[in-house]
Amino acid sequence: MQILVDGDACPVKEEIYKVAFRRNVPVIVVSNSPFRVPVHPLVRRLVVSDGFDAADDWIAEAANARTVVVTADILLADRCLKAGATVISPAGKPFTTSSIGSQIASRAIMADLRAGGDVIGGPAPFSKTDRSRFLSALDEALTKLSR
Repeated sequence: MQILVDGDACPVKEEIYKVAFRRNVPVIVVSNSPFRVPVHPLVRRLVVSDGFDAADDWIAEAANARTVVVTADILLADRCLKAGATVISPAGKPFTTSSIGSQIASRAIMADLRAGGDVIGGPAPFSKTDRSRFLSALDEALTKLSR
């Protein structure tokens, strides 16, 4: 069992470490640029090339049924779900095979609107509730995998 983190813009890395240490689960933080991670035998930082989608490609290839992936990237979430992984957004919302299709469609619609010049709002600011929901979702996902 392991946790793979799409690390470049992940706002819940500290929460991931906290849960991983408590449950003794290895974490691999994948990114295009180096940044600090705790010096701990359970945490590994993997810096991939700065090529387009290099981090996503590595995560998707490493994902499997014994993996929890943390990402906000809907297309990466889809790839990881197809590999059998459990996927959670940093806001604590799980990606599922039944919901990913509509999420991809919504993403495409929003991209079309932006390309057409429409001004649309971005995601809501990250909140304490999101952090709390994430902690619960990660703990729940790891409990299911450990069974």
